[in-house]
Amino acid sequence: MRRTIEPREQLEILLRGTVQVITPEELGDRIERAARDGRPLKVKLGADPTAPDIHLGHAVVLRKLRQFQDLGHEVYFVVGDFTGRIGDPSGRSQTRPVLTEEQVRRNARTYERQILKILDPARTHVVFNHDWLSRMSFADVLQLASRYTLARMLERDDYGRRFKAQIPVFIHELLYPLAQAYDSVHLAADVEIGGSDQTFNFVATREIMREYGLAPQVVMTLPLLEGTDGVEKMSKSLGNHVGIDDPPAEMFGRLMSIPDPLIPRYFELCTEVPPEEIETMRQAMAGGKLNPRDAKARLAQEVVRLYHGEKAAIDAAAEFEAVFRRGELPSEVPDVVVAASEMPRGRIALARLLVVAGLATSASEARRLVEQGGVRIDGRPAEDPWMVVAPSDGMVLRVGKRRAARLRLETGTSRDVRPI
Repeated sequence: MRRTIEPREQLEILLRGTVQVITPEELGDRIERAARDGRPLKVKLGADPTAPDIHLGHAVVLRKLRQFQDLGHEVYFVVGDFTGRIGDPSGRSQTRPVLTEEQVRRNARTYERQILKILDPARTHVVFNHDWLSRMSFADVLQLASRYTLARMLERDDYGRRFKAQIPVFIHELLYPLAQAYDSVHLAADVEIGGSDQTFNFVATREIMREYGLAPQVVMTLPLLEGTDGVEKMSKSLGNHVGIDDPPAEMFGRLMSIPDPLIPRYFELCTEVPPEEIETMRQAMAGGKLNPRDAKARLAQEVVRLYHGEKAAIDAAAEFEAVFRRGELPSEVPDVVVAASEMPRGRIALARLLVVAGLATSASEARRLVEQGGVRIDGRPAEDPWMVVAPSDGMVLRVGKRRAARLRLETGTSRDVRPI
């Protein structure tokens, strides 16, 4: 049976790990009123489905939402299937490309399944802002736009930088914060939560809610998680992400690649390891008593366990040990069929073969991989990017430590590898 947690203790729990709360006093008042009235808080998170995968950066916010749910409150996850076609300009140095309706819909379909890896299904309401924004008339949009001034909009850093650099800012981008604000008006949200890059949008929403005669929502922002490159915030488009749906071995390997200085931060934002234990590890690494590689292995195992379970975490650790320390092949090497049409006279350029096998996205990338010494053919290093290969059935191509493919030929003809 879940014990009742008093409002003051709830507030202490919810304030932990936040960047900013506007305002803590308002949040405390809302929690007390909810306890008194027996009505859970409506806690809102909006997400535009601009990419199909939810990654560990998103999970920082989702884990805070789970805290609200564990305290008895309700989460409204707003899928921005309408606003996603505008594109959030937050943190952007140029206009986002406009997505098609089909792209947005396809990405949105994956969101619900992924967020429920973290959120409690019984206390999660998944809603789509197309349901109310698409029904607004032009008169409704004008009325919404009249609630906010251009001067306030131009205070936004993203727009200011682009104006100074003479990079266009389009009118539809100015409407984005207003559309996001109307989501909160429609839901009468008590709290909105998100990354610290959303502060402008959230504060604008508070003002617009007042204009509509509603109590302004409490704003809660959380840290932005740096990606595996250690520089930019985690992003699918930058390729520095760890998806919560990534296969266990891939998730483990990506986490082992983070820069050493990020280890404590990843523990804090991505795991359930107690703060005092994280501090002990931090001090041990600083004093040379704990190898950062061992700390990362612990981190990777903790994260894989959260999203895939204990057995998957143990297996992923064992696979990493085999592949990276002993040089063995990954446990699962996919078969790739090479069509006869790709091999005139039974031969094919190595760069093209890497693309056909799905191990490189282009011939130029394939050449770079070979030149960097990252390609092996049946265990032998490929040193010449201009090599011509006569593939054999069952031949194994390997790129780096984690990626490999086993070739299956339509012809079944056995051949050798020969440089030009």
